[in-house]
Amino acid sequence: MIRGKYKHIGFAFHKTIPVMLGYLFLGMAFGLLLQNAGYSFLWAFLSSLIIYAGSMQFVLVTLLTGGVSLIHTALMTLFINGRHIFYGLSFVEKYKKMGKAYPYLVFSLTDETYSVLCGTHVPEDMDEKKVFFWISFLDQCYWVLGSTLGGLAGQYITFDSTGIDFSMTALFVVIVIEQWQEKEAHISAIIGAVCGIVFLLIFGADRFILPALLCAMMALIIMNKAKKS
Repeated sequence: MIRGKYKHIGFAFHKTIPVMLGYLFLGMAFGLLLQNAGYSFLWAFLSSLIIYAGSMQFVLVTLLTGGVSLIHTALMTLFINGRHIFYGLSFVEKYKKMGKAYPYLVFSLTDETYSVLCGTHVPEDMDEKKVFFWISFLDQCYWVLGSTLGGLAGQYITFDSTGIDFSMTALFVVIVIEQWQEKEAHISAIIGAVCGIVFLLIFGADRFILPALLCAMMALIIMNKAKKS
């Protein structure tokens, strides 16, 4: 009975262990940066609970300390996190069937959670809705816990935090490598890499993400239609 009751949580936890290890450290890095900027651990906790935007939260530290306007902040958020719109499209129909969990699943779809969900094959004796919910919920718990711990530690630990925000990039690299090893066909990754490099050279590091994603998505759609015809 107990085993059946908690099997979805156990399965989700096993799938999210890599994210847990990354999010606890990355969350602590964010909490430390926010604390060093003059904001207490409560701000780290609330931002991770309500905003939960990963890389955007690291940028948020700079925006808060720089006195940036709301319009500029909104535009920065669009450019940095607008990628969620593109890869989230693949889950629209699936999420619509998730019932009451639908709004939260949309809110909690991060890069890492998306990667885990794409690579998860739910056993026949488990409810896919519960598995998806617990994977998403556990991932956010890891991030909130890490951020709060980082904010608390920042009150007592002082050191040069230069470069600590690179830890987010490092996690992305690890996820890409894992996805590359798991998939036999690498055409999607190659298209994404080529689009990213081309638009990085054209628009620069601050504005290349959305056009690169749009170009990659169009290329994959055309390629998929060509296969079916």
